[in-house]
Amino acid sequence: MDFTLLPATEDIRKRIRAFVEHHLLALEADPESFDEHQNINQDLLGKMREKAKSEGLWALAMPTERGGQGLDTVSMAVCYEEMNRSIFGPVVFNAAAPDDGNMIVLNKVGTEAQKDKWLQPIIDGTVRSSIVMTEPHPGAGSDPAGMMKTTATKKDDSWIIHGHKWFITGAGAAQHFLLVARTSDDPRKGLTAFMFDRDQPGWGIVRRIPIMGPEEHGGHCELMFTDLEIPDENRLLEVGDGLKVVQIRLGTARLTHCMRWLGMAKRALEIAGEYVSEREAFGHKLIERESVQMKLGQATMAIHTGRLLVMNAAWKLDQGDFARKEVSMAKVAVADTLHLAVDTAIQLCGAKGYSKDTLLEWMYRYARQARLVDGASEVHEMVLARFFRDEGLDFWQWG
Repeated sequence: MDFTLLPATEDIRKRIRAFVEHHLLALEADPESFDEHQNINQDLLGKMREKAKSEGLWALAMPTERGGQGLDTVSMAVCYEEMNRSIFGPVVFNAAAPDDGNMIVLNKVGTEAQKDKWLQPIIDGTVRSSIVMTEPHPGAGSDPAGMMKTTATKKDDSWIIHGHKWFITGAGAAQHFLLVARTSDDPRKGLTAFMFDRDQPGWGIVRRIPIMGPEEHGGHCELMFTDLEIPDENRLLEVGDGLKVVQIRLGTARLTHCMRWLGMAKRALEIAGEYVSEREAFGHKLIERESVQMKLGQATMAIHTGRLLVMNAAWKLDQGDFARKEVSMAKVAVADTLHLAVDTAIQLCGAKGYSKDTLLEWMYRYARQARLVDGASEVHEMVLARFFRDEGLDFWQWG
């Protein structure tokens, strides 16, 4: 197994590291850099995005002919990890959720006309996007195929949408929406995916749901649909292929979460490492204490384990595999690793880590969602158990 990076990948990784170092890290220390929802403010974001575009660090996963950098999944893993050394990094490089996952799936399944209409503006950064799937009880959560309540009913050359969605990330700022709704009672082919625009009538935002952590731009919203009409030309793939669209999107999107989380986990230990190297207690630097070294050692090992899981899953995706096992293993392990790394860093930094004098408390609140988003850890563990039941010892096969 050769983990040597391609020269082009190593070049862009180094350029991302330099960009983050020179342009983003200092911004995090300035309260004026943040909006009211604890993310980078829009004016500053616009300036940094223009700078990222000018340096060829924009929309890394998108094709070069559409203005991206054309990276494969392995190269994305390297670069996404690097960009999330800053909490502002992913959105500055146009590689943040939910836009990133939406761009990836539209690029894979959209017709050329759909890509021109729905994808290109997201790549260009002129609009934001959202995926509309999760519903309040008793509707769809981790089991969309079996529990989706929002319906799409055919009427001439259009579909009429009725339903209720919530925790829709980015909806408050999105212009383009990917919607999944029920079109039949078929257990496997009952869902269909559509695109719609913010300005279409027949739907609305009920509220922006308050959450514990800092928010992505546009928050996490509750939506109501009452006679939203979507032309059939804005359907993705065939009728009944909604679950297929979801699987294509979420496979890579779950892994890109992990890529970014590893970058944040490394940054947390970087902050703690600087502190314990300077702070003295009882006549010694904290870094000289065995108890401190053990905590750092455990967290660094977990991060490296997570990187190997992510790389394995990324490689399989690049081979055309769905990598369901590998993505689920990475999702569970890296979500736990992010929490471990940030929690360790706070403990080592003491009161300073718990205060807002560092980014660690921001990271800690953000990290708690990692075990929930894009499938709770328990759901992924159930997936892994089913694979083991079906495959036995071949669960661990090579190749």
